[in-house]
Amino acid sequence: MKIYVDADACPGVIRDILCRVAKRQQLMVCFVANRLLQLPPSAFIQSIRVVDGFDEADNEIVRLCQPGDLIISADIPLAAEAIDKGALVLSPRGELFTPENIRQRLNMRDFMDTLRSSGIQHGGPPPLGQKERKDFADNLDRILAKRIKL
Repeated sequence: MKIYVDADACPGVIRDILCRVAKRQQLMVCFVANRLLQLPPSAFIQSIRVVDGFDEADNEIVRLCQPGDLIISADIPLAAEAIDKGALVLSPRGELFTPENIRQRLNMRDFMDTLRSSGIQHGGPPPLGQKERKDFADNLDRILAKRIKL
């Protein structure tokens, strides 16, 4: 298993958790972004910088991921493509996207996009709080524990 992180929108606290996990579990974590990232030195932490452009990091993650890999992203279309390839997807808020819930999430995303494009303002998600950090860490631990059992 390798962890790929959609790093352009990944909160710093989540990035820090993932870096600690990489070192502790000796598990490859690859941060994909269209900008340079400040990451701690480790043989288990990698950074890939993609060219600027819409969805370039997402496209690279989908290209690289394999069945059983874990993707960290809140991007619903990216999650759907990764799930189709057999990867697991966990949002920075701790929500596990699955084949059972991703289509509903895509439909809701498209609906909200339609509302925004017709001028209805919705606002973004609330700031990442302590509960979301805990949910992320708990779900990450569960995923990694299952990996160890295999």
